[in-house]
Amino acid sequence: MTLDPPSTDAIAALAPTGTLRAAINLSNFLLVTGTDDDGSPIGPSPDMARALADALGVPIELTTYPSPGSVADAAVDDVWDVGNIGAEPARAVHINFSAAYAEIEATFMVPAGSTATSLADLDQPGVRIAVKDRAAYCLWLERNLQHGELVKVATLDDSFAAFVEHGLDANAGLRPRLTQDHDDAPTARILDGSFATVQQAMGTPKSRGAAGAEYLAAFVEHAKATGFVARSIEYHGVGGKLIPAPLA
Repeated sequence: MTLDPPSTDAIAALAPTGTLRAAINLSNFLLVTGTDDDGSPIGPSPDMARALADALGVPIELTTYPSPGSVADAAVDDVWDVGNIGAEPARAVHINFSAAYAEIEATFMVPAGSTATSLADLDQPGVRIAVKDRAAYCLWLERNLQHGELVKVATLDDSFAAFVEHGLDANAGLRPRLTQDHDDAPTARILDGSFATVQQAMGTPKSRGAAGAEYLAAFVEHAKATGFVARSIEYHGVGGKLIPAPLA
């Protein structure tokens, strides 16, 4: 699969200042696995941003954000050109997303003695579920949960703490993080399967028009088809946790 050179319109839309300003969400430890010697983030998400800058033929500036919600909020402020976060309808109001380049399963941790085996078992009156506010899987649950109550907190650590300390019925999260937390709650149980798959994508503000969004979509498909995404995931040691998305 070949990637056509970007048009002048695409370059102008994606790098209007002459530098690709990439917004990087720091809260996902699978996508940002650490920092290099100068403190710049490293991981599959920064790799995708740097590869896009190379394809456009422009320098890159990585701007970090503490959460995907803060990246989405800044989409209307003209402070970033491409943002790497989960594609969600609530975020797509102001962002044109590519197809996903990677996927992560979202599921639940339940306490010892719970008989729940699925979302349907937890979507019941009186059931309380801890969740990180504005995470992609939180937005999914807001759209799809009919009866259960979401107990929204600020961070992943807070979500686990609320589940344990307040005796909640479940903790919603990405499977790799729940597996990590399981070491501190060995009697809890992580449900098989998933209630959603978080689609990690690249997006550009809708105000930039179609040319940039179209090139971004083509770039992501090329990165998947050539194995760039898979190689990045394996290089950063998150294989089996972060899954390359299928071609669109």
